[in-house]
Amino acid sequence: MKAAILYGKEQVRVEEITPRTLTHGEARIYVEAALTCGTDLKVFKRGYHARMIVPPAVFGHELAGVISELAPDVAGWALKDRVVVANSAPCGECPYCRNGQENLCDDLLFLNGAYAESIVVPERLVRKNLLRLKPETAFRDAVLVEPLACVAQGFEDTQLKAGQRVLIIGAGPIGLMFTALARHAGCLVTVAGRGQKRLATAARLGAERIIEAPPHSDLLSLAPPGSVFDVVIEAVGKPETWEAAVRLVRKGGKVNFFGGCPSGTSVHLDTGLLHYSSLTLMASFHHTPRTIRRALELIESGVIRARDFVDGECALTDLPELFKSMAAGNRAVKTLVRVRE
Repeated sequence: MKAAILYGKEQVRVEEITPRTLTHGEARIYVEAALTCGTDLKVFKRGYHARMIVPPAVFGHELAGVISELAPDVAGWALKDRVVVANSAPCGECPYCRNGQENLCDDLLFLNGAYAESIVVPERLVRKNLLRLKPETAFRDAVLVEPLACVAQGFEDTQLKAGQRVLIIGAGPIGLMFTALARHAGCLVTVAGRGQKRLATAARLGAERIIEAPPHSDLLSLAPPGSVFDVVIEAVGKPETWEAAVRLVRKGGKVNFFGGCPSGTSVHLDTGLLHYSSLTLMASFHHTPRTIRRALELIESGVIRARDFVDGECALTDLPELFKSMAAGNRAVKTLVRVRE
């Protein structure tokens, strides 16, 4: 079968590989839809991810499809079941898992290989994070489950409520998903970001105010006079926007540093501002089995739809060139990868 293989920094090749034989508890999924992701772009540019993927390795982690083969000991599933699978599963035994913080599991098992004709799902993922789709759920919608589950985790951590004034910094896929969920919850949303197409999507998703942020600009100078935000969500992952987020929230407000900054970076925060304004600072990471299921509920109820986030298509054979264009800043939101022509 054809599959994309990550070999190192900005080195991805589509090759013919031999599918491996299933072992205890595993399932093979015939991939019907796969999506590009900002994390995959970071991995492509860096050449590896210490926790998620070490090259050479099959690449990609957002997928939905049909079960094409099951190990003899797998119960509760059948061939041709339509499914979506998360990109990880917690151990369920470490202190974090026992405390309901499975996203911080000491032994998260990650899954890669979405950019391929089929993928083998390990036993733990089959058991914990393989979800059945409704007959009417389109694969291109279902494949949004994994990134949406991360946003659902952030939404849950931040405890967004109706009527809150929310600033979302960043209009990429994550910022746009936060926009959709915040508006669904009845929040008043302002989005600060770049790219006319992305900002138009934010407006379509219900953002009341759009702030276009040119490169290297000071966000504080772009915020309308008198802006007061109850919650600020940083969905960019840059130290300067982390710092701006703290200065843009009201007294007693919350900041969620959702965007992960480059390794080794640091931020400088005004201790007087934090203390005397009684600010709550938090950071959300990854997802849990609970938020994976919540994400699928949001998709199957129509709150999140592929047409709002998927703005391009690419053949699997063209994937290396697509990632080169993404690395150069093509401003695409998410691209659907066709693994078969």
